[in-house]
Amino acid sequence: MTTPFPFTAVVGQDDLRLALLLNAVSPAVGGVLVRGEKGTAKSTAVRALSALLPEVAVVPGCRFSCDPAAPDPACPDGPHERGPGVERPARMVELPVGASEDRLVGALDIERALAEGVKAFEPGLLADAHRGILYVDEVNLLHDHLVDLLLDAAAMGSSYVEREGVSVRHAARFLLVGTMNPEEGELRPQLLDRFGLTVEVTASREPDQRVEVVRRRLAYDDDPDGFAARWAAEEAAVRQRIATARELLPQVRLGDGALRQIAATCAAFEVDGMRADIVMARTATALAAWAGRTDVLAEDVRQAALLALPHRRRRNPFDAPGLDEDKLDETLEQSAGQDGDGDGDDDPGPGGPGGGGRPEPEDGPQGGGDTAARPETGEGGQPQPSGAPEQSPVRAAEPFRAKALSVPGIGEGAAGRRSRARTEHGRTTGARRPRGALTKLHLAATVRAAAPHQRARGRSGPGLVIRRDDLRQAVREGREGNLVLFVVDASGSMAARQRMSAVKGAVLSLLLDAYQRRDKVGLVTFRGAGAEVALPPTSSVDAAAARLESLPTGGRTPLAAGLLKAHEVLRVERLRDPARRALLVVVTDGRATGGPEPVALAGRAARLFAAESVASVVVDCESGPVRLGLAGRLAGELGGTAVTLDELRADSIAGLVRDVRETSRRAA
Repeated sequence: MTTPFPFTAVVGQDDLRLALLLNAVSPAVGGVLVRGEKGTAKSTAVRALSALLPEVAVVPGCRFSCDPAAPDPACPDGPHERGPGVERPARMVELPVGASEDRLVGALDIERALAEGVKAFEPGLLADAHRGILYVDEVNLLHDHLVDLLLDAAAMGSSYVEREGVSVRHAARFLLVGTMNPEEGELRPQLLDRFGLTVEVTASREPDQRVEVVRRRLAYDDDPDGFAARWAAEEAAVRQRIATARELLPQVRLGDGALRQIAATCAAFEVDGMRADIVMARTATALAAWAGRTDVLAEDVRQAALLALPHRRRRNPFDAPGLDEDKLDETLEQSAGQDGDGDGDDDPGPGGPGGGGRPEPEDGPQGGGDTAARPETGEGGQPQPSGAPEQSPVRAAEPFRAKALSVPGIGEGAAGRRSRARTEHGRTTGARRPRGALTKLHLAATVRAAAPHQRARGRSGPGLVIRRDDLRQAVREGREGNLVLFVVDASGSMAARQRMSAVKGAVLSLLLDAYQRRDKVGLVTFRGAGAEVALPPTSSVDAAAARLESLPTGGRTPLAAGLLKAHEVLRVERLRDPARRALLVVVTDGRATGGPEPVALAGRAARLFAAESVASVVVDCESGPVRLGLAGRLAGELGGTAVTLDELRADSIAGLVRDVRETSRRAA
């Protein structure tokens, strides 16, 4: 077994180490989510923590690590008598991103359950992690249903396996630690809230500290055992301090003053629900025990807020996590100065509670008038831009609530919340013979398949005689996530500041919807001499929003180049992930200029998507009293549908989904 890197040898990352240690002192804190860029010792620190945890006593032979002093009465390996146990190190169990549901929660032998009526249960990773650490690297890449199972078990302290009326329950109390790189996608807010603490980690920019990181890593790689031996004294000291803090924890007093500060802080930052208050209280108590005190001080409350609130105060996915520390100090000072009735000034300062929202968009062009000159008319009624220079980026208008666009038909892509698909979870629509291991039994179909053969198989008792060929897999229909590829016109014809602000607001609204639907997103922009992939397909909607905000405008309108670039992106993505279906969203006024025959070339490029039955929507950004209807013509070439910016809003978009489906049926 490889010697782990010593926890005390990790350079810097004070918040990360403190959050992990507080959970070691008080597992009731609820775990920790570690967010940060790659190569910042996230995984190293988590793996090193397990060596510091005290050993646990377990019932000999119990696969579920029951405590011999208080065995679980519902343990599948029980019942156990109270008595002496055996000591073993606390485990750290890793949950792979590609794990199945059965690997996580365990599996029942359905064949034996039907034929013999016995509960033959094979424990999963949740049972292995009981009374230890469950570590999930890249937790944001786990399928939603696995995250739901994982966090429910963490909240309830037990795991349930239900299969066709046969159920097994076992204890599952563990320290949950997740790591993630925000560039690869975010967790849903309700899932973020289930982690007790969160920390942001970044690589140090101090040369001396970076040198020390490299020096220690090279020394460890050359001689892991020798390196660990040099840090053995420090490791033993921290291990002893954890044990001492655990013993002191029940004696720590959380007074009314500290509770009032906790409540005032959560209210000031407008966190949802009461979980934040409870986590802050437990964290402040653990901080006092870690410091060797029996009273919670204001400094404990402040540190608890910095660890427990940043991921809970986000109002939408594009808000950066974090707290305004000046506002935090002001809130703590005000609540500390209030008596039992409390009549202090509760004004949190400029911007209102929560630090305010997105700044208002700029109102029109500066200096008066439209910044884009009236275009000249060229081939096919196509306006030619006046060669206006590139303009600086404008802010997006406020996003609005939009309903989802759906890709027609039934897919088989990754689980999500957009389009219909055959999935492992959802409503049962039929049955088939299993391909490989049986995961979801269709009981009625299995009984129908076995019933005609009972006499030939010599059935004599009440149970069915089941053979492997009788088993039927349930076919279920749920929802999948799609690849939503945005193709955004950033040319001079779109450069009017009010129009581009509205366009960015509309795309931002669709990005918010993609975040909620668990889609991948990509961004292609075109202007001037050609097109570029501003963001390759990714699960990080935050990254797409950031690229959108910084998008400049100006120059000609190479529409064909934008469509061809998008076609290439989809071709490559189909090779990487053939099961994920695409939705093309073209945001343009439909004008095409630059190069020979720009209109005809754009039409030929659009027909490539129609030939491949790619679901598409054109968001028509044309404005003004005279409209040429070019976006509608483009939508016809794509085999999709066109909508205006106003039609993207909430109720209006419901009709759009029907239009997309009807257009696709006609094309088929």
